[in-house]
Amino acid sequence: MINLRQLESFVRVAELGSFSKAALLLGVAQPALSRQVRQLELELRCSLLERTGRGVVPTEAGRRVLEHGPGLLEGAQRLREAAAGSRDEPSGRIVVGLPPSLGRSFSVALVEEFAAAFPRARLAIVEGLSAHIGEWIASGRVDLGFLYNPDPQAAIETEPVLAEALHLIGPTGSPQAPVALRDLPRFPLVIPERTHAIRRLLEVRVAQAGLQLDIAWEVSGVPAILALVRSGHGHAVLGLSAVREGDGAGLCARPIEDGAPLLNTLFLAASASRPATALQRAVRLRLRALATRLEQGEQAGAG
Repeated sequence: MINLRQLESFVRVAELGSFSKAALLLGVAQPALSRQVRQLELELRCSLLERTGRGVVPTEAGRRVLEHGPGLLEGAQRLREAAAGSRDEPSGRIVVGLPPSLGRSFSVALVEEFAAAFPRARLAIVEGLSAHIGEWIASGRVDLGFLYNPDPQAAIETEPVLAEALHLIGPTGSPQAPVALRDLPRFPLVIPERTHAIRRLLEVRVAQAGLQLDIAWEVSGVPAILALVRSGHGHAVLGLSAVREGDGAGLCARPIEDGAPLLNTLFLAASASRPATALQRAVRLRLRALATRLEQGEQAGAG
């Protein structure tokens, strides 16, 4: 039987590369920490760490244990939190994944609502591209998350919560009339790599029309994209929320139309296989409501 305290001792030492740093983090004496790791090695009948001139590193066996150890510890923590939670006042810890375009304003609103509604619970927010958040939900690293235009996956369930019109972003002085999707290849684009939801959506829609985008620069961060557009290095394709989260000064936005506005759809996602805790169910309702308010704000801003 693997002792969770021994496993946590090994994981922290391996992650930090130092017994002394891990001892400080865990609040235990270094000799006691060494004994915990040694007992785990005896239980597994293999050496997990080797010393170097700069600390300790995992052995081959240690690397394999390190691949699974954090997940086991996280699962044990979730089990404790689920047992401690009450129906009337959800408790425990929840991890929410947000794409960069939702940014600061959504995070602030979520934290403020969470603190007021769930004083006995803890919230962690991680930021990543939609493809990454989907993988994190499937693996259990993230409980709930927002994804743009996700492909169907058996491991996660999704529901659409917001649809935002995409715009062609250019420097101030650009024409303000809507631009047709068929005309988009005329504009050199500053756009994220292929894993980004907007990039995938655009390339599919343009390919369906028998056309190809003109990719001038591949850049992932919205602030960097907007800076390059402002400096005349190309155009961007983004929703207005992403522009507002960055620095929209000196920029002009034109709706992209393909018979109707080209929409970037936001989905709320959760695991399809793991049962939701009371806290997860409650936070899911809050996230859905926040997305609705965000959409109403977008519509008011567009009007």
